[in-house]
Amino acid sequence: MRRTLAVLLSVGLIVSAGSGTASRVFGAPDPINAQELQGYLDKSYQELFDLAPTLNIEASAFARLGALLDKAEQTCVGRFEKQEKQAAKQVKDAEKRLRQDTGTLSPPERQARHCEVEHLRAQREQIRMLAKHAVPLAYRNRAAKLALLRDWPRDLAEIRRSIADGSAHAREHGDVADIGVREVGRNQEKDVEVGRQAVEEMRQANVMPPPVDSELIQSYVRTLGERIAARSDLRVPVQVEVLDSPEVNAFALPGGFLFVHRGLLERADDEAQLAGVLSHEIAHAAARHGDRMMRRAAWSSLLFQAAQIGTSVLTGGISSIGAYYAYQYGFTGLGLLMSLDLLGVSRDFELEADQLGVQYAWNAGYDPSGFVRFFDKMATTEGHVNGSSWFRTHPPFYERMLKSQREVMYLPSKDDLVVTSPEFHGMKEELAQVVAASPPSPGTLAGRCPAPEKLEYDAAQPAKGLCP
Repeated sequence: MRRTLAVLLSVGLIVSAGSGTASRVFGAPDPINAQELQGYLDKSYQELFDLAPTLNIEASAFARLGALLDKAEQTCVGRFEKQEKQAAKQVKDAEKRLRQDTGTLSPPERQARHCEVEHLRAQREQIRMLAKHAVPLAYRNRAAKLALLRDWPRDLAEIRRSIADGSAHAREHGDVADIGVREVGRNQEKDVEVGRQAVEEMRQANVMPPPVDSELIQSYVRTLGERIAARSDLRVPVQVEVLDSPEVNAFALPGGFLFVHRGLLERADDEAQLAGVLSHEIAHAAARHGDRMMRRAAWSSLLFQAAQIGTSVLTGGISSIGAYYAYQYGFTGLGLLMSLDLLGVSRDFELEADQLGVQYAWNAGYDPSGFVRFFDKMATTEGHVNGSSWFRTHPPFYERMLKSQREVMYLPSKDDLVVTSPEFHGMKEELAQVVAASPPSPGTLAGRCPAPEKLEYDAAQPAKGLCP
């Protein structure tokens, strides 16, 4: 029983991926049971799209593994919720001791107490992030892969039928030959002044990281964004800026204002991946998702939430003690400030931006699978505990992966689609120098407090190793 529970508590039991695919000399592959099926959940989405139609999986295996994963998630989340309560008590006790002794402490003693309190707060926030974000997201990611293995063969057959009979053209936004002429968001020009004011307010409120100090990087990303926007449905000038923040994030404001954190540039493997992300954000602007969002909340309300909602809610946690100090002292990333999740309207907007973004990247001459591959990288290869802001605000549910993959299949084939370029690699070389020269984030206590002896997790620890 204990051995079985240990298996359940693991987010991922690594099983040889080939163990369930060995074919008999004659006939279909051997059926795959729940334990073997779990090993496939460590594979990338792209691999699973290719593998799913070839596998012979027992129907009962899906229900059995789904139930096991649900139970494992509950147990793992419960563990960290318990730890969070313990950590909160430690913080409270340390704060109480500081108040009691404040009149007798020497300056060095006081500084040591301050660092103790801040270290304990950082640990509490990390544990809270694990319970509320990292662990659930890791399981939702695996649930999406399980759904892919179960449903993709059926969905693939439907896609092929719709391509063959021509009904694919009747899908929403299926008029890809009319990109740039069709209307996906009327009256876009009304958003420009709104977006400009929002940028100004955010900078005044100190919730906007500074721009990267490199004209080469700014020019490269700006040119790429302009190229995509010119082949999109956006009818107002796009304005792109790279922000000097390690967050893996990008966001769009109304009126064509796009912001890309340098952390996202660091993670992109090729130009098509970066183009896919920019296309997705341009799609938000073209479809006027920000305008629809603003009908439900004023900018001032969003700014207030940015200031008031805890770091673990807005960013999913802190990846380092230095970053924790930065957030504590007023320097915060914008990841979830503009998240549509905050307003409860993300699903339809994100699905629409996925589809349009794939179309825009393709129309601009880029490999449209770059967006799916970046998702895949964030979800699978880079699915660490601290994760990335863009991944946390754009989770890879199967419905989204399916719609993006389906759209790639629907698009007419093109020759010489761009995957990468010398300019991309030049940008990456410049970026490496910028990152190496970057000073500590504003507001940190770098140099004033030693690194904590132990945080709850290592920043590079995969989420699947949290509950062994």
